[in-house]
Amino acid sequence: MTDVRVLSPDRLELGEGGRWVGDQVVLVDIPAGRLFGTPVPRGCGPQALTLLASTPVPLAAVAPVRDAPGTWLAAAGTGFWLLAPGGVEQFAAATPVTGRDWRMNDAVADPAGRLWAGSMACDQSPGGGALYRLDPDGRVRIVLRGLTIGNGPAFTPDGRTMFLSDTPLGHVDVFDVDPATGELGGRRPFLRFDAAEGAPDGLTVDADGFLWVALFGGGAVRRYRPDGQLDRIVPVPARQPTSVCLAGSRLVVTSGRGGLGEPGADDGAVLVADAGAEGLPALGVRLPAN
Repeated sequence: MTDVRVLSPDRLELGEGGRWVGDQVVLVDIPAGRLFGTPVPRGCGPQALTLLASTPVPLAAVAPVRDAPGTWLAAAGTGFWLLAPGGVEQFAAATPVTGRDWRMNDAVADPAGRLWAGSMACDQSPGGGALYRLDPDGRVRIVLRGLTIGNGPAFTPDGRTMFLSDTPLGHVDVFDVDPATGELGGRRPFLRFDAAEGAPDGLTVDADGFLWVALFGGGAVRRYRPDGQLDRIVPVPARQPTSVCLAGSRLVVTSGRGGLGEPGADDGAVLVADAGAEGLPALGVRLPAN
């Protein structure tokens, strides 16, 4: 069994968006609007989370901005925010697909520098979410409607395949992606989970093309082969794992305490283990030239 340990004494309300960027792992606490960084775990001792930036709206995930060290583009609130050393400002708004209160959710950049972000209605109304794409020209496009909680976009290294989870439905679907335009096609089921297994939340693809899935409510992370066959189950001591990141050969898992009447000692913790596989660094976003 893989030895999983708690990385930091910090506990997050809803940790999310773990990403390997340079010599650090970044992650967020969504309702607090906070972006944290921590060195890529190497040893066995605890290490602190360092606050990198904060937003006045819920902060769902970030991607580094290409050629701009220390600058991040965030899926936050009801749009996209630029987090730079000089300050924080809204970059672009997104058109809602629901009349209810809503917010952005998990987001990731693809090899072309586009940022893809899921969304959700705050009351988790069915069909209240969508998948948005922020293109390098600065325009925000709705590319998929009818989601409940769009989560964990994850791309294969060539950018031609995307995985997307709809958490309350227990679905992970796979899409073909035109790498030149970002257009989606060929949607098909990839994984289907029973409620007892947990709900698919954050996703990532490793260097071998295997898909890792954080199972919210299931207390585990799973690794799947490209053909959808289960390869490995990694139990974690947090009931609500939310995102999974491979920083080199280190597995980093975020979790949340929100919604638990009596959180356990490790609920909301950031967890780390040996992955037995190699991860891929987070890709950067391309922004329009000033």
